Amino acid sequence: MQKSNIEWCDSTWNPVTGCKHGCEYCYARRIARRFGGASETHNNETCHECQWITEADGGEHILDTPVFDYDRGHNAPFPFEFDPTFHRYRLGEPQRARKPQTIFVCSMADLFGPWVPTRWIVEVLDACEAAPQHRYMFLTKNPQRYAQLDRLALLPRRDNFWYGSTITSKSSQRFNGTISLNTFLSIEPLHEYLDVGLGSFGGDRLIIIGAETGNRAGKITPEKAWVDNICEAADLTSASVFMKDSLKPIVGKVNMRRELPWEKGAQQV
Repeated sequence: MQKSNIEWCDSTWNPVTGCKHGCEYCYARRIARRFGGASETHNNETCHECQWITEADGGEHILDTPVFDYDRGHNAPFPFEFDPTFHRYRLGEPQRARKPQTIFVCSMADLFGPWVPTRWIVEVLDACEAAPQHRYMFLTKNPQRYAQLDRLALLPRRDNFWYGSTITSKSSQRFNGTISLNTFLSIEPLHEYLDVGLGSFGGDRLIIIGAETGNRAGKITPEKAWVDNICEAADLTSASVFMKDSLKPIVGKVNMRRELPWEKGAQQV
């Protein structure tokens, strides 16, 4: 697990990395390509443990132990770049972190993408249940997978499990869960006026809003009216609103909302 700069969580944890969505604004793909791959061999040519192929091929990979990159002098975080990869050796990390944290699970992947084997997801969820001191935040662009797993009784219904859907436009899909599941929306990057109103957010307890950042910052700049419309709809259903720092130039610092449903009251920044 790593300490996170993402404003609404404490740490990120990536037992699965890689994704096949192909979003042009994806920060994770850029990071994986920049720091991906690993040396095939090192100076000791007799070390057979290091004779392996690292080239990404578009498939899925499973690692029971980390791959050491001898050129860089540390374990390779993305040895297959952005191919979906199950780092099974990372499953015990939440248990070893005793201090309770809010953990963004698979910030470098879509754990619920249609290409991810169900057994991977179950192992990750089991690892979360084995460390109940933490709050787990899941986020996907494939929320129908939540519904499929829920029908199979494979989706934990626990207070510390939060199931999120990524929304960027009116055509984005979202998870319509039951009252026994915590659901939230991440509207980031906000690319258009969503025209939401009464009942649009249903039982979602948290709405995260953000503009596009990184090397595409400013490509599509949300208007304040777009953000206001979302906030008004969230207020109608008493959903918390959390604005990311990228909205400060748009709504103004004094209007920033930093509400988290598990904290008492709203925090102004």
